[in-house]
Amino acid sequence: MGPLDHPREEYHAGTLEVGDLADGPLQAVRRWLDDAVAAGLPEPTAVTLATVDADGRPDARIVLLRGLDDRGAVWYTNRRSAKGRQLARVASAALVAFWPQLERQVRLQGPVAPLSDAESDAYFAARPRGSQLGAWASEQSEPVADRAALERQVVEVEGRFAGGDVPRPPYWGGYLLTPEVIELWQGRPSRLHDRLRCTWVAGERPRRDPSGWRVERLQP
Repeated sequence: MGPLDHPREEYHAGTLEVGDLADGPLQAVRRWLDDAVAAGLPEPTAVTLATVDADGRPDARIVLLRGLDDRGAVWYTNRRSAKGRQLARVASAALVAFWPQLERQVRLQGPVAPLSDAESDAYFAARPRGSQLGAWASEQSEPVADRAALERQVVEVEGRFAGGDVPRPPYWGGYLLTPEVIELWQGRPSRLHDRLRCTWVAGERPRRDPSGWRVERLQP
């Protein structure tokens, strides 16, 4: 049996009602993320980040969510990378999280802005030393001759910072997506899934305000 012949899964894990979003969709997303962590799922914070390149073509990759609060969603990366260059041109993105074991999906869309140096410094300082060195050693998204060349770059960086702290590279830092649209999806039997789309309609008010969202049920 080939992968395209795999039998369909029926979803029975739960339901999604408008009342489940009474304290706001961001809070609901946070609960779902906490559920994924509590369930011991592999890489529960992994999300697909979609951006747009210079020719208007969509580009997507997996990143790890490193914050989700009243402001929105946070991740960190090399700002010289392909996604960093794309966000510098078009400061808008979409995030998708899928937790198949819980039969849940979340989509967030909105503008993206770099985090402050202070926040980026604090997060970088908490990273394992190997990850800190890797941020200096890797010219993310650029070609490299072979694996050995990459490893030589790591050795050079290890020597540069031997015996001392590793500072944050000036080109490395966080991003914040401020959601304007949030969709929560709960799998249901016969593909009649529950989908709730939440659109921000309250201007500059805090995103934690439940009254600032228009909630619509979508057909699956």
